[in-house]
Amino acid sequence: MSDQWIRASEIGDYLYCRRSWWLKRSRGIASQNVRELARGSQHHQQHGQLVQQSVWLRRAAYALIFVVVALVTYSLVGG
Repeated sequence: MSDQWIRASEIGDYLYCRRSWWLKRSRGIASQNVRELARGSQHHQQHGQLVQQSVWLRRAAYALIFVVVALVTYSLVGG
């Protein structure tokens, strides 16, 4: 970790336990709950993928609605 930059996650660490934050930052002592942290990171990654998928599905739905409206309009006006 850089001494010049403080990340948002570090602020959360500091607010939760100042001593833990200090031990990690100045002494380089790692957390003992590494397994839980890894599971949390995995959960956040999976959630991010679901959010990204929902964004693309919403865009596809809007495109489909546009196509249907255009076809209906064409058949009413042009046909």
